[in-house]
Amino acid sequence: MKPGEPCPCGSGQCYALCCRPLHAGERPAASAEALMRSRYSAYVLKLATYLLATWHPSTRPSELDLAADDSKWLGLEVKRHAVQGEDQATVEFVARYRIAGRGHRLHELSRFVREDGRWFYIDGELS
Repeated sequence: MKPGEPCPCGSGQCYALCCRPLHAGERPAASAEALMRSRYSAYVLKLATYLLATWHPSTRPSELDLAADDSKWLGLEVKRHAVQGEDQATVEFVARYRIAGRGHRLHELSRFVREDGRWFYIDGELS
């Protein structure tokens, strides 16, 4: 992405100040919501390595092939971020995308855990 471009996660910040430092490994996500937003941006930008690195080892797939994915991500709306104790949280979101010209919505309640100061995506329940 070009410097100054809006972050795909919809935070209103530019990508260079929002999700890029997380994608580049310069700093960890400060919250489960920040991790979820950075993961959405990683799907937009097809950053499979980042997605796998932020997926909890207990549920992480062995590989993730985004090259064959022809989805066009259109936007993210975070509905709710709830903290359950110091190291667990959920984030409810709706992501809009298009495949072959047809619009879709992904409505998920995602679970996150923090280990050694880093948040990880565990899994999600689709609505």
